[in-house]
Amino acid sequence: MNTEAWDRIAATSPLPPIPTTVAFGADLPADDDLRLCGDVTGKRVLDLGCGAGENAVVLAGRGAHVIAVDASAGRLAAARRLADAAEVRVEWHQCDASDLAFLRADSIDLALATGLIGEVDDLDRLLRQVHRVLRPGAPFVFSFDHPVALCLGRDEVAPGALPLGARELRRSWFDGSPCEIARDGERIRVIPRTIAAVFASLHRAGYRTELLLEPEPVRTEDPGPALPSAVVWRARKEGI
Repeated sequence: MNTEAWDRIAATSPLPPIPTTVAFGADLPADDDLRLCGDVTGKRVLDLGCGAGENAVVLAGRGAHVIAVDASAGRLAAARRLADAAEVRVEWHQCDASDLAFLRADSIDLALATGLIGEVDDLDRLLRQVHRVLRPGAPFVFSFDHPVALCLGRDEVAPGALPLGARELRRSWFDGSPCEIARDGERIRVIPRTIAAVFASLHRAGYRTELLLEPEPVRTEDPGPALPSAVVWRARKEGI
């Protein structure tokens, strides 16, 4: 689905239920279980790649001043509708997640990005921009598609049918070329990155990796052995 079509659908589709917890992915434990974001009351929180605004609305409802960023006008329109329904205030910005010049240095208490990292071409630039706006010691919590999930695949099945074919190794673990995955009913271009590569990028940008999780999926239609679908990180700003 192209961006223009998604924008039209997002702006006019029925509102989803108002969320109650920060989510890291459709099949992952939520933050009420993982407890990575902490108490956000009175804090300035940056939600990067906010999509339809679910996490931004939850954080605002918990007392945070939320600055939410997305490149899609349609997604932001849907997010504003959700915030209005939840009766919370969020500061919305339509821009690339790496273009954070509108924010002062050392002004953000928590940065959050769910699913965005895999869609970013220049990860080092994004990490430098987030590092600049975080207060010293503040955390960056993010999730992205697990590299093992991107290496394995099976033949596609008809909608509603169970994926019964055997998983096969479709890509090299070391192949960093972009690939397409299905997410929320659309095809998304993502860049596979190993855990070691992301760790190295964080170190170069001045972060200390505090926690790395590979949560067991909590909801899946896949009948095969359970595999991690995402990696969830919490890293803290160090340096200046």
